[in-house]
Amino acid sequence: MNSLGRMPDAVLLVLGAVIGAGLVLLLWGARRLAFGARELGSDEDRATYRTLHTARRAAADLRSSGATDTARAVKHVRALLGAHAVAIAGPDGEVVFDGPHAGLAEVAERIADQVASARRRQVFPRVDGVTGSAAVGAPIEVDGEVWGVVIAFGTAVRAPLVRATGEVAAWVSGQLELGRLDSSRAALAEAELTALRAQISPHFIYNALTAIASFITTDPARARELVLEFADFTRYSFRRHGEFTTLAEELRSIHSYLEIERARFGERLEVRLRISPETLSTVIPYLAVQPLVENAVKHGLEPGERGGRLTIGSVDLGSHTEITVEDDGAGMAPQRAKTLLESPDGGEHVGLRNVDRRLRQMYGPGGGLVVETAEDAGTMVRIRVPKSQPGHETG
Repeated sequence: MNSLGRMPDAVLLVLGAVIGAGLVLLLWGARRLAFGARELGSDEDRATYRTLHTARRAAADLRSSGATDTARAVKHVRALLGAHAVAIAGPDGEVVFDGPHAGLAEVAERIADQVASARRRQVFPRVDGVTGSAAVGAPIEVDGEVWGVVIAFGTAVRAPLVRATGEVAAWVSGQLELGRLDSSRAALAEAELTALRAQISPHFIYNALTAIASFITTDPARARELVLEFADFTRYSFRRHGEFTTLAEELRSIHSYLEIERARFGERLEVRLRISPETLSTVIPYLAVQPLVENAVKHGLEPGERGGRLTIGSVDLGSHTEITVEDDGAGMAPQRAKTLLESPDGGEHVGLRNVDRRLRQMYGPGGGLVVETAEDAGTMVRIRVPKSQPGHETG
């Protein structure tokens, strides 16, 4: 009876504990919900995020030159302004329009002409031919010239829309200038690759054909092998796509180059490879290593009658891959090597100069070549390439 009498007390204790735990969980959940709401941000925070997100998407479209990209950009600009309709008139007179009233597109052409002629923001309280519409237009200037006009339409033109249209026009101008800069950089990169190809072709092609010709009668099989190596080398060196490649692909081209050079040098050219297998997949700028190898043979080993040894190495440094090209040839004074890299044209060592410039453009001021050399003591050139390179695709 006593134990049965105590049972209700025990049950009540258990129930109390369960209820207490439940209340704690409910309070904790409510607190989490409250904090979660705050983490999502206020209405102003969310509006700011949406604005920045829209601006980022518009920027990407504005920097492109396709008609589809421009049409998407106008949609984003309309969202930024919160306008009834928006039009962007370009330098060729074409107007890209986004909005519900198609008649405003024709009106936008007339407004664009007036704003471009005035070279300043203008307000149009009434739009001819379209009842209940007003507009504001602001010029888009690129490199000091009027590139086009941004036009925002509404039922009425108020001060906030006028100011916003002017600011958006200035922002569009900045994005277009950045797009031109991107195009200029791409053109510069292509020009430097062309210079590298020009530096490779005359000297090497002459020597390669001479070497192949020397084997045609004495060793036809060897001549055929060299012709195939020469074809592989030129195919890689003069390919027309891809700013990046892998270390493995570049080494295959270097192998073809060295096979032909061995035909010229014979036993006077010794080649050593010290390549860490884990580095073969490293993405590197196209023609970043090959010109260094040719430079080592042409300027380091060829001048001496005895030839010499060429060593190509790579090692995994964790976040980077280090690639080295070393010869035990003529070498040079360290100050001369420094001058060669800083020279506008690079002189006879244009390959070194162009590779150094491209590396610095891609990886920053500290990403260029490191040259260790001394007179009659050979030369070692180092490259350090980051292993993580988002957006860099091989051709």
